[in-house]
Amino acid sequence: MTLSQSLEGDGPFSQLIIRGVTLINGNGAPPIGPVDIVVENNIIREIDVVGYPGVEIDSSRRPQLAPGGKELDCTGMYLLPGFVDMHGHIGGRAQGAEPDYVFKLWMAHGITTIREPSGRGVDFAMDLKRKSSKNEIIAPRIFVYTGFGQGSKEQISSPEMARAWVRSNAQKGADGIKFFGAPPEIMSAALDENKKLGLRSACHHAQMDVARWNVLQSARAGLTSMEHWYGLPEALFTDRTVQDYPLDYNYNNEQHRFQEAGRLWEQAAPPYSEHWNTVMDELLELDFTLDPTFNIYEASRDLQRARRAEWHEDYTLPSLWDFYQPSKISHGSYWHYWGTEQEVAWKRNYTLWMTFVNEYKNRGGRVTTGSDSGFIFQLYGFAYVRELELLREAGFHPLEIIRSATLNGAEALGVSDKIGTVTVGKLADFVIVGENPLENLKVLYGTGAIKLTEDNEVVRVGGVRYTIKDGIVYDAKALLRDVKRMVEEKKRETDYKIRQPGIRE
Repeated sequence: MTLSQSLEGDGPFSQLIIRGVTLINGNGAPPIGPVDIVVENNIIREIDVVGYPGVEIDSSRRPQLAPGGKELDCTGMYLLPGFVDMHGHIGGRAQGAEPDYVFKLWMAHGITTIREPSGRGVDFAMDLKRKSSKNEIIAPRIFVYTGFGQGSKEQISSPEMARAWVRSNAQKGADGIKFFGAPPEIMSAALDENKKLGLRSACHHAQMDVARWNVLQSARAGLTSMEHWYGLPEALFTDRTVQDYPLDYNYNNEQHRFQEAGRLWEQAAPPYSEHWNTVMDELLELDFTLDPTFNIYEASRDLQRARRAEWHEDYTLPSLWDFYQPSKISHGSYWHYWGTEQEVAWKRNYTLWMTFVNEYKNRGGRVTTGSDSGFIFQLYGFAYVRELELLREAGFHPLEIIRSATLNGAEALGVSDKIGTVTVGKLADFVIVGENPLENLKVLYGTGAIKLTEDNEVVRVGGVRYTIKDGIVYDAKALLRDVKRMVEEKKRETDYKIRQPGIRE
């Protein structure tokens, strides 16, 4: 069976047998193979070890193909659970990135589940969720976390209004809420009501409210995950209650906002100090989830690296490239005069931030993988792989990274009984790649990894080969080719050429 020309996917099948893979399960276990995996419709029915590395497989030991079944020969390849992107915005009008473009980039990188933490509204997201669940569109499965207050005719200004909005959000089918902060009495009421309804929550603790409501207050009130890192240094303050804002600071000035954020971790309690440990202990006790999204801030420490990423030319839409440029208006376009001082501060910021996240993982805390793509030169799908690399930089073993990207995400969403590991009885969501991603995570990029052969030839290897979602097999490389075609068409319409900021010719 081959899918080299397939965009729409093939399946699900009455029986699908994936032959000869090395399995990386997602639960922290080391690879094992060769393995045959039997799927019936959309359920994993058998996982059979069928031999030993380098030894010819005895066909009598292999599960037999039933009449009408399909085989996928993946001899020598690696199979992982489908990836979970815990911070996946489904494009945006300002970026000109529509769902079909975004979904194909995600699926081409093995992302079979996303949590959208606010977007164009609950009705928009729920429509896409329903279509994805029926596999009417090429898309990951979608968990909808509506932005708090989104769609309300009035600004939420009382606990009673907060509770009413939370109930309405649940009635519309949303899976949870994304908060940005609010007065303490409103946050308390909303989180309490949401928890009573059995729903989950996320929060970007924005600076406008964090001085009165940081991560600890959220976790105590029932928040289930924090996004990025805002609110955590504030919980770690020992000699102040607000960050050390310059006196000419204006939050609406994007350079002010991101520049000063890069100095925030140095104002917190130092690693392994008494207060640092006290805060971590309480978050661990509360079974709180960290979703750090390291990649989305990486341009802050190395702007040139982010804007020169090799995939922009082929896969970034003109409208998205325009959105990334320095601007006083667009969110995240804070390169008004970004220089060495800002980048050095952010490098130190990362060191402290990563220290906390890695230690949280080491002490049993749940850390997930989220990308927050569509801003700051970070492209859907590609940015997710970069997030995996940054977890490695933080100190995670590659097997811990895969667990963060799969099982941990499923647990945080409350669906680890269905997805997150390759386990009999779970749904058939898989990533299949030709090379070992534990040796080099770069093989997961759609553009692959650079390799020098024994014959001194430079080649590209990698890129996800197949993405399987709900038992349907997609040719990941075909999906990428379609995205490339979309970008080429948009460029032809206006004779568009990607240029670096400030370059006119």
